[in-house]
Amino acid sequence: MLKQVYQFQEGQAEMKGLLGGKGANLAEMTRLGLPVPPGFTITTEACNHYLENGKHLTDELKQEIEAHLFELEKKEKKEFGRSDDLLLLSVRSGSKFSMPGMMDTILNLGLNDESVKVLAKMTKNEAFAYDCYRRLIQMYGNVVYGIDGQHFESLLDFYKTKYRIKNDSDLTASHLKEIVKDFKDLFLENKRQPFPQDPKEQLLQAIEAVFLSWNNERAFIYRNLHQIDHHLGTAVNIQAMVFGNSGDTSGTGVVFSRHPATGEKKLFGEYLMNAQGEDVVAGVRTPSTIDHLAEELPACFEELQRLVNLLETHYLDMQDVEFTIEHGKLYLLQTRNGKRTAKAAVKIAVDLVKEKLIDKKQALMMIDPQSINSLLYPVFDEKALRQAELISSKGLPASPGSATGKVCFDAAAAKKLVDMGEKAILVRQETSPEDIEGMVVSEAIVTSRGGMTSHAAVVARGMGTCCVAGCSEIEVNEFFKEITYAGGVLKEGDVISVDGTNGALYVGEIDQSIAEHDQNLDTILSWSKEISRLDIRMNAETPSDIKTGLDFNAGGIGLVRTEHMFFVPERLREMRRFILAQTFEERQQALQTILAYQIDDFKEIFDTIGEKPAVIRLLDPPLHEFIPSQTHELEKIAHDLEVPLDKLKSKVNELHEVNPMLGHRGCRLAITYPELYVMQAEAIIRSVIELEKEKNIKIKPEIMIPLVGTTKELTILKTEIENYLNQLLNEENYSVDYTIGTMIEIPRACLIADQIAETAEFLSFGTNDLTQMTFGYSRDDAGKFIHQYLTDGILPVDPFQTIDLEGVGELIQLAVIRARQTNPTIKIGVCGELGGDPQSIEFFNRIGLDYVSCSPFRLPIAYIAAARSQILLEDEK
Repeated sequence: MLKQVYQFQEGQAEMKGLLGGKGANLAEMTRLGLPVPPGFTITTEACNHYLENGKHLTDELKQEIEAHLFELEKKEKKEFGRSDDLLLLSVRSGSKFSMPGMMDTILNLGLNDESVKVLAKMTKNEAFAYDCYRRLIQMYGNVVYGIDGQHFESLLDFYKTKYRIKNDSDLTASHLKEIVKDFKDLFLENKRQPFPQDPKEQLLQAIEAVFLSWNNERAFIYRNLHQIDHHLGTAVNIQAMVFGNSGDTSGTGVVFSRHPATGEKKLFGEYLMNAQGEDVVAGVRTPSTIDHLAEELPACFEELQRLVNLLETHYLDMQDVEFTIEHGKLYLLQTRNGKRTAKAAVKIAVDLVKEKLIDKKQALMMIDPQSINSLLYPVFDEKALRQAELISSKGLPASPGSATGKVCFDAAAAKKLVDMGEKAILVRQETSPEDIEGMVVSEAIVTSRGGMTSHAAVVARGMGTCCVAGCSEIEVNEFFKEITYAGGVLKEGDVISVDGTNGALYVGEIDQSIAEHDQNLDTILSWSKEISRLDIRMNAETPSDIKTGLDFNAGGIGLVRTEHMFFVPERLREMRRFILAQTFEERQQALQTILAYQIDDFKEIFDTIGEKPAVIRLLDPPLHEFIPSQTHELEKIAHDLEVPLDKLKSKVNELHEVNPMLGHRGCRLAITYPELYVMQAEAIIRSVIELEKEKNIKIKPEIMIPLVGTTKELTILKTEIENYLNQLLNEENYSVDYTIGTMIEIPRACLIADQIAETAEFLSFGTNDLTQMTFGYSRDDAGKFIHQYLTDGILPVDPFQTIDLEGVGELIQLAVIRARQTNPTIKIGVCGELGGDPQSIEFFNRIGLDYVSCSPFRLPIAYIAAARSQILLEDEK
């Protein structure tokens, strides 16, 4: 029979797939002899079997649970839910990958109307016993039966107001007995059945609830966001309770071995005395910083510091540790690799190498390439900040970055605003897992309660989203949708700016400037370049973009889009003259003017990039893009070009295409008007000749013909261009080492890549068009249904953002194999959007491409992704 339950001492850290991250780490800490309350883990396999087979617990699983519960009772010398030696349990979820707050937890399981009296007698603390019981009814009602947690919170707030009590911990036994009675009545009113009194029934229903929470909406959204497999399932961890709410020498908290926002090497965390773990992350009370524990319970602090450092050394990574203190005794309830900001991630990785705990390759494997985004984008301009109206500077800098947007008070409002094309700032008293959909789409998250380890802070850091938490200077009224602050009132839809690095909020929009230079990122990028086999190029044609790419150490340019050069007014005028020309001579006259512009364009590009390679794609879009269709604009153009309006309208009608993306564009345009590509090729070569003579450098331009689908298209155009350029070079008595290749963006081209490679000197995959034509999805319109396809599981990923391995990936791999059968040394790259996507880069590296090319700001992401891919590939070999 398949083993479905493991005692903690039976597992180890490597069993995350089976025991989940939490279960595997509890097992590992138990194996290390650390103070972990004993327990057992129900496997992810059991969860998947439950979800796939009618959603009921099998008799075999129940028997295993019963046997392991008996072992736990023997170990603790207590009995679950009854007897004078009362054993209570916690039931927690735990998937292979950390998903903070996305699934469910129940504490104090096993209490009922009778055992609560036993607990009161055992502990000689009636208030503590009934506090545990009210927490159980609330958690159980919410998690197992779906009763809105706010109903319970409202009742609790009612009693605190009634008895003029500020903190939950100040409620007396008599207060708590009243609350328990009302909680039970609420349970009965909502579910038409009493709160279950049988501890075994509580346990089995709690296990089922945790299994089911794997597929709750917030968990599903989180997995989509972080690209976690929906079929992994969750383990269930059942553990003997220890009580942080059992008095003034008890408490609970969360501690990081290094600062999760900055990476600084010192303990960082928060705790609450006389509280349970959920109180810290829920922001019910404002916690104390971890260094204050050294004053309250110095022995516990020293022991915590020792154990946290031990865990970091053991796991070779920054640790996020949950702990509870019961009557002065420290217990560890969880450890995991801590969520961190990108700034902290690069610092921690570099520092661990300096401390000789890990090597460069291990350091790179610690960094999520996508997270680097937050180090690359703008921050608030200092001058603009000084002039801005401050709302508050007293918030906690929970996740760094800067953002501006319109205030929204709930997830639905944020999503609606973003769907309308606006930017949202989600403002809440405190967030809960139900807010995940709004958190994902918001530019920033602000809460008036909670600390640096609250739900809002942890989730925001994981997403790389700017966050200010615990901003107590503002009053957030979610019902009336208002923020009250010292200077006035803000309503939903008002614009605010959020500084997550400093914990400040401002009225209105604030100008931004480029993010500060990060030396640790430089170190990471230098290691990445050293290890990566793939070359990383940039898609760029403006001097500023090229300079940005060079700052990130780009290996060259993988795509210059020459059409972008034609939209400057004077060039656009000449391009329109070319389009409206009736004869070859008229077209040539227009092209001669454009030629001078293009020489200057290419000269500027080559001057900026120097001797690094540059792929220049000849004109790609259809001609109608250069002439608008609106009558008032056509009148201006007719006047400017001194042509009759009727003639212009007639040309617009002639150029109109039902499906222009599949129409008269790319190489098809050049077959009709070969002089267009010849002019561009001449401009490239003349700019090289001029620059080489001026600068004494050697430039090797790579000329790319787009949208080739047949060998004849490429052969005709390449021959035409070469003949003209050879004649030009003979006349100039000069030689230029240029190459002519093609862009593979049509499925047919992939299938005949062996034939194309006989003529082309290099290949570059245009993944945007290749994806569009393979799926038959218009990339401009796919947004209308892609989200639904992802939600329904029709597509695993958006194929315009991450490579579709089964279709597009298969075509690319086939093309590479066939091209290299013809020419083993042919250079092959990628220049579509997927060139900056880490998952796609891993695939491109595996199939042996020579380079990927992406936008300049994605270069660091691409370098790290390429290095990580190479490390994985070498480890496999």
